[in-house]
Amino acid sequence: MLKSPSCTRIFMALAPVDMRRSFMLRPIRTHWVLARSGDLKCCKLRWGPQGVQEERDGLFKSIAQNVVIVTLAGLSFYCSAMVWASVRPADREVTGKPRINAIKALNGALLVTISSPSAGAEIFYTLDDGVPSARSTPYEAPFLISSSRTVRAIAKAQGEQISGEATREFRLNVPHGALVWSEEFNEGVGARRRVRPDPELWRYNVGADTNHSVGVLCAYNSSVAPCEKEAPNSYVGTDGDLHVVAQQPVPGVYTSANLDTRGKFSFRYGRLEARIWVPEGQGIWPAFWLLGNDVGTVGWPACGEVDIMERIDRAGRPPGQGGAMVPAGVSDWNKGSIHGRGFTGDAIGGFYYFHGGATAAGWHTYGIIKTRGAIEFYVDDASHPYAKFTPQSIAEFPGGVWPFDNGQSFFIILNIAVGGDWPGEPNASTPFPAAMRVDYIRLYKN
Repeated sequence: MLKSPSCTRIFMALAPVDMRRSFMLRPIRTHWVLARSGDLKCCKLRWGPQGVQEERDGLFKSIAQNVVIVTLAGLSFYCSAMVWASVRPADREVTGKPRINAIKALNGALLVTISSPSAGAEIFYTLDDGVPSARSTPYEAPFLISSSRTVRAIAKAQGEQISGEATREFRLNVPHGALVWSEEFNEGVGARRRVRPDPELWRYNVGADTNHSVGVLCAYNSSVAPCEKEAPNSYVGTDGDLHVVAQQPVPGVYTSANLDTRGKFSFRYGRLEARIWVPEGQGIWPAFWLLGNDVGTVGWPACGEVDIMERIDRAGRPPGQGGAMVPAGVSDWNKGSIHGRGFTGDAIGGFYYFHGGATAAGWHTYGIIKTRGAIEFYVDDASHPYAKFTPQSIAEFPGGVWPFDNGQSFFIILNIAVGGDWPGEPNASTPFPAAMRVDYIRLYKN
């Protein structure tokens, strides 16, 4: 936005005396204009074979007299007393029109990004051919598309008018079931040493953990006490796995890590799965889960939460589940659940039971199938979900709002909490370090 008075001085110095009254420079859309009470008089300068020319309705008309030239940000504009166009004045500056871009993902899928040339502008968009408005989905992060979509977006900066609409049509032909995105954690294999998880995809939450956990969250390679570089809490190893590690640097002090893709990657629908080796022990709480991109604006739980892999403590029966509630032969478990406004805690969830001595402390694939109006959970076999939730599942909860089809996309989180409301604190039997290993995360079109 134009703030410097120097441009006004240029105009006042060059303009004829009768044009100087009550004029000021304003940005209108992407064009700079000279504004006067009652109308706007502006043209963009073009140098052509006939000298200075006026751009009007895509045509250029030569002008030779009474021309005022103003140069801003490398662009020259002129106003002429001979060529005034009657234009309705703008009371406020107009936010720049958004830019819609796409990055190739896998098998023809795209990662869509939307940006605004106006600093601090909010962006709103639609994917269903609806006209975008300030009530549309706010853009928070790049989102994946695997079907043909028309993305329409507007932007709004504080104190300015809403921008013009940007539209981009994407015609995709991605086969059903195709792998459209993945994180394979192979950086350490090529480097032949421990390395940082891809900083273009993963960010760290640091400091005190939530849910009354007793651990401190550490960034990669952090030496801020009690974190220790010599005992890292996260890294990609030479084995091709992400390691998320709970440590006990000194008795009674615990550290861990929480990584997410917030602001970097998100998706709306698809079959998402991760191959994970889970640590077990009193007070150990590993999780693979999702939150809605709008958590920063609407807060939790209104943003929606999906817990794909979540369990606590040692191998065995789920805590709080009586013998009559657990099938015979159960040796371990995982819980899949959803949370939103009006339904949190243990309200909506389902258990997967391991049998015959199998435990979560081994390689298993944890996944969901997220479609419009339904989320299904599975372990190891996507064709046999162990739980399915729909908007009808929350009908019994007063004030319950299904947040999983409101146009917003979801980002991925991987973490280990130490202690907290659910598992309680670790004790002398808890093994440290306790490492969760992640072989891959993959998203398929469904």
